[in-house]
Amino acid sequence: MAGVHFLDARGPEGIRLYAIGDVHGRLDLLSAMHETIAGEIARDGIADWRIIHLGDYVDRGPDSAGVVEFLSARTAAEPRILALAGNHDAALLDFLAHGDRTQMFRRFGGNDTARSYGTHVDFTTAATAEAGRQALARAIPQAHLAFLSGLPRSAAFGDFFFCHAGIRPGVALDRQDPEDLIWIRAPFLSHAGLHPKVIVHGHTPQDEAQLMANRVGLDTLAYASGRLTALAVDGGLKRLLETAG
Repeated sequence: MAGVHFLDARGPEGIRLYAIGDVHGRLDLLSAMHETIAGEIARDGIADWRIIHLGDYVDRGPDSAGVVEFLSARTAAEPRILALAGNHDAALLDFLAHGDRTQMFRRFGGNDTARSYGTHVDFTTAATAEAGRQALARAIPQAHLAFLSGLPRSAAFGDFFFCHAGIRPGVALDRQDPEDLIWIRAPFLSHAGLHPKVIVHGHTPQDEAQLMANRVGLDTLAYASGRLTALAVDGGLKRLLETAG
């Protein structure tokens, strides 16, 4: 079956789409992006719109707690603002539930998240790591945990499919493994063929957004580069937005 090429892809009629890449604790850049988008919507008189966040709200940057608070409040107040799960968000929940069994929290910058909640996890011994886990679990508000636990793995609008990491080529979009949606790199990134929809994703950082025939990568390493990138889709028109700081 023929797939959809980026140049031909269209958003749903009458709805402007914004997809925002990996945030990683950069509340300053996320807030600025929302201000930019709100200004565009007001300026252009857009009647209907969606803002889709592609996951990885926590770790590495300075204010994971602030990002989660911002998004949990915004998504609760406005159903047109959506937040998808990223692998870092899932790793935080796994650490809180099971400890550092996979070492992902330790390796992924989890202590940056812990510090944003006023705690620290000492991994010197199993006992100190467990004490840190318990302290972090007490420090995170239940509203934040409910937000992170409820994040969906994907969304689709028009000719675009949104997820954190990508898809497994050759598998129908509605049959994708939820773990692939937040973890996959190969064989997704190396696949040259078209997909049933254009895949808009983050997860794999690049110096600049990747606009490919079959996918759009929006992770521009915000926590280190100081640049948060988004894709705007209005009918057949596509363009990039960036906030920097």
